[in-house]
Amino acid sequence: MTTPPLNTVEISRRGFLKTGLIGTAFLATAGLTATLSGCSASTPADGFRVIRASDIALLSAIIPVIIEGAVPPAQMQQAVTGTIQSLDNNLGHLSPELLKLTVQLFDVLALPVTRGPLTGIWGSWENASAEDIRHFLERWQNSSLSLLKMGYDSLIKLVLMSWYSRPESWAHCGYPGPPTV
Repeated sequence: MTTPPLNTVEISRRGFLKTGLIGTAFLATAGLTATLSGCSASTPADGFRVIRASDIALLSAIIPVIIEGAVPPAQMQQAVTGTIQSLDNNLGHLSPELLKLTVQLFDVLALPVTRGPLTGIWGSWENASAEDIRHFLERWQNSSLSLLKMGYDSLIKLVLMSWYSRPESWAHCGYPGPPTV
């Protein structure tokens, strides 16, 4: 029995360092720009521990695309709201460094200067179509830049972890819930 070859991209040490430096410079610039322009409000939205108003707009657009098919359309808005609440709770338990990186990711996605070129979403998240968001997610998932792939992985894992921690998601995947003691 032969195993098929893995389709991996070889990256040299120089390429890896170059990507890391470019990504670090980009995130630092985006973070500084967001801070100086006032787009990166550090205060959470009302009723939240970590998530800010700009994050709610972003997540309200992205979450329905990510959990599509796992939620009946009539219950989508309730599922999105619950997932954002769970995500806020989960973010409140992250280490300070991981929280800082997550906030930077949200800043990059919320700031118009970086959102357009990196995601293809040139207008506000509220006006983005589901197809535009799918295209953005596929673009990041299949990007040749490891920084965008890491952003995609982080975003998807945070949302799915927050959704599947909610009891209303369990029936769809056949989980009966925790045993009663």
